[in-house]
Amino acid sequence: MEIKEIVTYYVNTETNILEVSFRTIEDSDDTARTDYIDYSLVNEYGYELESQDLDFFGLSEDDEEEELKESDIELDEHELLNFLNEYYTVNPDSVPESEIH
Repeated sequence: MEIKEIVTYYVNTETNILEVSFRTIEDSDDTARTDYIDYSLVNEYGYELESQDLDFFGLSEDDEEEELKESDIELDEHELLNFLNEYYTVNPDSVPESEIH
C-alpha cells in the first residue's frame, strides 16, 4: 500500500490529533481514506512536519492579527506523505477503509 496524495489534513492542537484524508495508489479519484493519528507519533518516527514560515517581507499589523486568529498548523505535505507511508508500512492493520467522497 502506497499513498499517492494527501487530500486534506488538520492538526487539532487541543487534542494533539492529526486528522488526515488521503488516497492510495489503489484508490479511485472519487474515494479517500480518513484517519486520526496521535500527533506525537510523528516525532517518535523521527519526522518534523511543521513548515518553516520564511517571511522575508515582514507582516503588517493586520497580517499579525490575522495570523494570531488562525490556529491551523501548516505541514510539509511531502514529509507528511513520507510519514504516512512509513506509519502504515509498520502498522498495516491501521490503514483505514476507503470511502466515497
